[in-house]
Amino acid sequence: MSEKVSYASSGVDINRQDEALRRIKPHVKATKTPGVRSDIGLFGGLFDARFPEAKPILVSSMDGVGTKMKVARRAGIWDTVGQDLVNHCINDILVQGARPLFFLDYIAAQRLEPEVIEQIVKGMATACSASGCALIGGELAEMPGVYAEGEVDVAGTIVGVVDEADLLPRLDAMAAGDVLIGLPSSGLHTNGYSLARKVCFEQEKLDVTDTLPGTSLTVAQALLAIHRSYLVPVMPLVKAGKLVAMAHITGGGLTDNLPRVLPKTLDAEIDTTSWQIPALFTFLMDKGGLGLDDARQALNLGVGMVLMVKADRVEEVLADLHAQEEPAWVLGRLVQGSGVVSYR
Repeated sequence: MSEKVSYASSGVDINRQDEALRRIKPHVKATKTPGVRSDIGLFGGLFDARFPEAKPILVSSMDGVGTKMKVARRAGIWDTVGQDLVNHCINDILVQGARPLFFLDYIAAQRLEPEVIEQIVKGMATACSASGCALIGGELAEMPGVYAEGEVDVAGTIVGVVDEADLLPRLDAMAAGDVLIGLPSSGLHTNGYSLARKVCFEQEKLDVTDTLPGTSLTVAQALLAIHRSYLVPVMPLVKAGKLVAMAHITGGGLTDNLPRVLPKTLDAEIDTTSWQIPALFTFLMDKGGLGLDDARQALNLGVGMVLMVKADRVEEVLADLHAQEEPAWVLGRLVQGSGVVSYR
């Protein structure tokens, strides 16, 4: 006689999903904005498409947190990666001038842990609320056999809107002599964690509670520093028409991300003396044997966002940013070229 098989005996427990949903509902509800027309639990999230923009253009993006999740597991800290995910996606659409409207998440694991799911979604809700973005829906998936024991993965999709008049980059307005303004990152953001884990945990045998050499932070604090959002200091500049382009510095670093918004006739020339590479990055480069060229392509090296402005507006833009306590600086300029990045 064949053995009876239930969903639970095959490794999927619906009760865990129900408990996770019960825990996250209040966090999701707290992000509700006037445009939301649905509650959690429907098959699809509803959002009012009547926008105040004169000629609204929807901008969407999706991303994940990658192996930073393994650091979260090691440290037992989960709310930061939820914020990372939302903020990364916000920055990705911000560079086109868009404000966020709503966000959807996907959380998958070998085994759903309701208390872990709650902390991740709590982090997402925190980031959404800070940016006027609604967490409008998502999916929880328990998949034994697909994910290894203890593994959790997250991904998210964001939808925003920009008025056509504010859409970036403005390629026709960019010219040699335009200035690059750098905004600092808060750490690795969501890239470079395979390298960071190998150096910190395998090679240097550090624990998450150890102090990271060259800093006053623990390894957990340094590696789980939240991927910051640039929406608040930068959106007023977009609406005032003070920018010609922006680049979010993620995987690929300055070397690969700046060309994404450059015309093929201009290069981004970076002044490498304009900022000091933070200790976290120099530690990883030194202990990991990572050359400077490779590091510039793999890590943000302390630069999380780059703004491109006309030369006659540089002082004005810097003053606006400094008034918001944003430590911005002149990072370089555009020169005649072929759409690549150079360093001097």
